[in-house]
Amino acid sequence: MKFSESWLREWVSPELSAQEIADQITMAGLEVDAVEKVAGDFAGVVVGEIVECEQHPDADKLRVCKVQGHPDGEQQVVCGAPNARVGIKIPFALVGAVLPGDFKIKKAKLRGVESFGMLCAQTELQVGEDNDGIWELPADAPTGTCLREYLQLDDAAIEVDLTPNRSDCLGMKGIAREVGVLNRLAVCEPEIAPIAAVNEDVLPVALEAGDACPRYVGRVIRNVRVDAETPLWMQEKLRRSGNRSIDPIVDVTNYVLLELGQPMHAFDLNTLKGGIKVRLAEQGEDLTLLDEQEVKLNANTLVIADHERAVAMAGIMGGNDTAVTDATRDIFLESAFFAPLAIAGRARSYGLHTDSSHRFERGVDYQLQEQAIERATQLLLDIVGGEPGPVIVEELAEAMPAERRVTLRRAKVTSGLGLEIADADIVEILTRLGLEKVDEDGEGWTFIVPSFRFDISIEEDLLEELARIYGYNNIPTRSVTAALDILPDDEAAMGLDPLQDTLIARGYQEAITFSFIDRELSKLFDPEVEPVALKNPISADLAVMRTSLMPGLVKALQHNLNRQQGRVRLFESGLRFVPGAELVQEPALAGVIYGNRVPENWANGSDSVDFFDLKGDLEAVLAHAADPASISFAAGSHPALHPGQCAQVLRHGEPVGIIGALHPQLQKQLDLPKAAYLFELDLTAMGDARLPAFKPLSRFPEVRRDLALLVDRSIPVQDLLNSAREAAGEWVTDFKVFDLYEGKGIDSSRKSVALGLTFQHPSRTLTDEEISTAVNAVVEKLEQKYNASLR
Repeated sequence: MKFSESWLREWVSPELSAQEIADQITMAGLEVDAVEKVAGDFAGVVVGEIVECEQHPDADKLRVCKVQGHPDGEQQVVCGAPNARVGIKIPFALVGAVLPGDFKIKKAKLRGVESFGMLCAQTELQVGEDNDGIWELPADAPTGTCLREYLQLDDAAIEVDLTPNRSDCLGMKGIAREVGVLNRLAVCEPEIAPIAAVNEDVLPVALEAGDACPRYVGRVIRNVRVDAETPLWMQEKLRRSGNRSIDPIVDVTNYVLLELGQPMHAFDLNTLKGGIKVRLAEQGEDLTLLDEQEVKLNANTLVIADHERAVAMAGIMGGNDTAVTDATRDIFLESAFFAPLAIAGRARSYGLHTDSSHRFERGVDYQLQEQAIERATQLLLDIVGGEPGPVIVEELAEAMPAERRVTLRRAKVTSGLGLEIADADIVEILTRLGLEKVDEDGEGWTFIVPSFRFDISIEEDLLEELARIYGYNNIPTRSVTAALDILPDDEAAMGLDPLQDTLIARGYQEAITFSFIDRELSKLFDPEVEPVALKNPISADLAVMRTSLMPGLVKALQHNLNRQQGRVRLFESGLRFVPGAELVQEPALAGVIYGNRVPENWANGSDSVDFFDLKGDLEAVLAHAADPASISFAAGSHPALHPGQCAQVLRHGEPVGIIGALHPQLQKQLDLPKAAYLFELDLTAMGDARLPAFKPLSRFPEVRRDLALLVDRSIPVQDLLNSAREAAGEWVTDFKVFDLYEGKGIDSSRKSVALGLTFQHPSRTLTDEEISTAVNAVVEKLEQKYNASLR
């Protein structure tokens, strides 16, 4: 919102400078982006009038003018502007004047003709953007008057960057209200009296879009003069608010928008067919906008239509076919309340952003429409004349916003703000802000929230209003003191930090990827699940919620490979979104490795990572579980992983994760030169963490026995280890598979597995007989269960 200091002072005028006003409203939550002068620094420029204008004798593009306005009488000025002509009032820089940029006007001779001064364009005085010729002033401008005084150019433009919740300040009325409350001054609003109808002409209106537009106000005005000139005072207020003057009817609607915060639109009445319908567009319906852009409307777009076609995009921009032109004689003014959700995002979907959409998206006062119509009618009659008809109001009462009442307790003010504010001050602040006190008792007050404050609905909102108006700097700083009990900490809960630290220690780096991914990528990794689609995605490749962390990690892997990072180890922790009767958000941990096993150096080879490198890293993570013995691996399958290099991670026999190599077809689709290996764990299924517990070290020697067993090739080694552990007894401290052999000298249907068993007693030395008994028990168990034999 941009406005001039002088316009604000017409409403409320505190004894503060423009910068002090800016600082004050910034501290009240309305951040000021800039305070700028409305014109450049110049002096010695007066209102001049061209009384003679002749062609320069030696230059086709120059004219020799006689100009009034100098205290000593007419002056000769040579001018090159194409619009220089007799009778117009213009800015006349006298000899000795100083223009912006410290440019001094001196007596000059152009092609042999003397020139005593300069006739100025808007850009030369830094008061506008028109550079097509000299600036033509109103015909009633008093000749010889100082231009700065005549136009009141010793003014400042203040630009406020409003947060989306403060749409009530997107108009001078709201800004003035804030300044009035902050300074405890009355606000002088313009008198807006109802304009009596002089004819009975009305245009029928039908509200067919339900909650999207529950209120529509309109009025027919006949016999307007579009060729009239917008008054200079209005042009200047528009210019200093960042708007250029177009024609008097458009200027009036823009002025009311800036003054009251209510967007309006004027149609050429004679181009409307039958009446007005507020409805949703038909899919693909055509509309040519005021900027001559042709759009195909979507079915969720609210439109203003007549009985034949759409004539405007509701709350965004009018249509070109029904726009006011030089031939317009009768107009139809509209002023409506559109629900914010019906407008939000629609302008952006067509590549548009307008002053109207900016306000409607944030919320416009739903009781302001009639006042805006009357104000616009009042201004139009003064400028372009006309014969107004009656104001028509169509309203769906059941769809209008409900009245809101909020109770504020005295005790809450003290506890919430940390200070006591007098009851009279509390009531004064809130009533000046527009709230209406309807009840008061020993505990506090009840207020009705005004229709222009969409952001107030609970008691805390009133506390916020009190704090910012009372002044954040006036709230005392106090140290909080309270008796707080230390809450118990469940040390057995599985924390994420130690898992992350373990991976980082093993050379991984943490990645953070989007929770939403490309639908096609989701299908590659999880084809059997239909992911949750976003209603308003950032882009087409971020359209669905991820059901796995693996797609994001693979995209991060590609990103690194494309930047010459050939050895990659990444992990990510985050939520995956699993659809069902209700959306389930599961915390998960995933990782990916790719490239060489160790960083490149002269002492190591260039072996690539394999499945067992990742399995070792994952086992280090799983060692944090309270019962690591309950966790095992079993052959598994996953649509994104290699059928022969994929395993399920099991806890007590139930799946808690997956590990494996990326499927070769998927590897080819993703253009990865080498195999990538991934894992993903469901953190909620991991159970408790393992608490550290002291266990004394045995002072007695360890004894190791090695067994080489021939077993069927289809038997998983993990099954052998589990059975051997059960049979070995309580003194076995370690099991290792230290060799695996298949080939020459062994039956092709069998394999050789070498196990290392370590025994140790905590309080004595084990005898050979005890160890042999344990080893024999292991061999016997494996022979019986797996038909194993010693090699």
